[in-house]
Amino acid sequence: MGSKEAMEHDASSLTVPLIVDDENQHAVGRKLEEIESNHDSHRTGSTSFFKTCFHGLNALSGVGILSTPYALASGGWWSLALLFLIASAAFYSGLLIQRCMDADSNIRTYPDIGERAFGKKGRLVVSIFMNVELYLVATGFLILEGDNLINLFPNMKLEVGGLIIGGKQSFVMLVALIILPTVWLDNLSLLSYISASGVLASAVTLGSIFWTGAFDGVGFKHKGTPLNWSGIPTAVSLYAFCYCAHPVFPTLYTSIRNKRQFSNVLLVCFFLCTFIYASMAIFGYLMFGSGVQSQITLNLPTNTLSSRVAICTTLVNPISKYALMVTPIVNATKSCFPSHYSKKPYSLIISTTLVVSTVIVALVVPLFGYLMSLVGAFLSVSASVILPCLCYLKISGLYRRFGCEMVAIVSIILIGVAVAIIGTYTSLVQIIGHLQL
Repeated sequence: MGSKEAMEHDASSLTVPLIVDDENQHAVGRKLEEIESNHDSHRTGSTSFFKTCFHGLNALSGVGILSTPYALASGGWWSLALLFLIASAAFYSGLLIQRCMDADSNIRTYPDIGERAFGKKGRLVVSIFMNVELYLVATGFLILEGDNLINLFPNMKLEVGGLIIGGKQSFVMLVALIILPTVWLDNLSLLSYISASGVLASAVTLGSIFWTGAFDGVGFKHKGTPLNWSGIPTAVSLYAFCYCAHPVFPTLYTSIRNKRQFSNVLLVCFFLCTFIYASMAIFGYLMFGSGVQSQITLNLPTNTLSSRVAICTTLVNPISKYALMVTPIVNATKSCFPSHYSKKPYSLIISTTLVVSTVIVALVVPLFGYLMSLVGAFLSVSASVILPCLCYLKISGLYRRFGCEMVAIVSIILIGVAVAIIGTYTSLVQIIGHLQL
C-alpha cells in the first residue's frame, strides 16, 4: 500500500488515542455506539413474539388439514398417536434449526444451514428438497381446486375447437389462468398479506365442518376401526405433510426481535396446529368413517351454507398462496442463467413455463391424497426431520460424543429414513396403480 493510500486508510478508520479531551471522547463514544447499533441491526429482527407466532401458524397451517381425516381413516384410531409423535419430532428438529443458527451468525436461510454443515453439496441437497417440495405442493393446489370446483359444479364442461374437456380438467386450467398473473408479479408484498389469511382459513374450515356434522344432519355416527396396519404408511406420510414448514423457520428466527423467545414460538405454533389437525381428523372420521375422501370437503353436502363456506374457504387459500410457493423456484431457476437472461421477459417465460408444467402434472396425476402422501413421505420427512438432525450433528460436533442426545437424534434419523422409504414406496405404488386403471 502506498503512502497516500495508507493515509486515506488511516483517515477513514476509527482511531482512539491514548489521551483524549472531553469533546473527542464524546465523539468517539457516539461513533462506537453507531457502529455497534449498525452491527446489531443485521443480527436482531424487529418482529414481535405475537407476530412471529402468527407467521409460524400461517406457515404450518395449510391444505394438509383437509387430508387428516383420510389419514386417520387409513391407519385407524391408534394412528392418531403417530400424529403426535411426528409433531414432537418436527418440533424438536425445529429447535435444532435454531441451535444451528445460534452456532453461526452468518446463517440466515435453510440452504445456509446445509452449506455450513456439508459445504456446497449440502446447500445443493437442501435446495433441491425445498424446491421440489414447493413444486409438488403448488401442483397439489391445482388438483385441490379442480376436485372441489367440480364438486360444486358437476355439469361443467369446456369445448375448445371441437375438443370437449372434462369438468375437472377445465377447472384446473381455468384456475391456472387466474393464478398466472400473480406469478408474474415482482413485488409479492400485497399477495403476502392475502396469504396471511391461512390461519383464519384453517379455523373457519374446522368450524364449518364441525357445524355441518353437529347441526346440518350429517352427525358423528361412525365408530371407525382401532388399527389398520396396511394403511399406516399412508397415514404417517400425510401426517408428515402437515409439518413441512421447516424451510421457513430460519426466516422467522432471523426476523424475531427476542431470539430467546423463538422456542416458545415453536411450542405455541406446533401445539395449536396439532390441536387443529387432530380435531379435524377426529371430526371427519366420526362424520364419514372409512368413506372419507382424500379431501374432506369432497364429502360435504353442497346444499348447506356451512359446507359451502368450508369449500369456498378451501378454494381461496391455495389461489393466494400459489405464487408464494413457486417464486423461490423461479428465483432459483433465474440464478442458473447469465445475468442478461434474468431480465423481465425471461422471468415471465420462466414463470409461465413453471405454471404450465404444474398444470400438466396436475392433469396427469390428479390424485391429491396420494401426491400429498408422496410429498410427506419423501420430501417433508427429509426436509423437516432428517436434514435438520444431520446438519445439527455435523455443525455441533455432537456425532463425536456418545450421549443420550446423540442416541435420540440418531434414532429420529433412522425412523425418519424408514418412514421415507416405506411411505415413498407405498405412495408410488398407489399412484401407478390408479394411473393404470
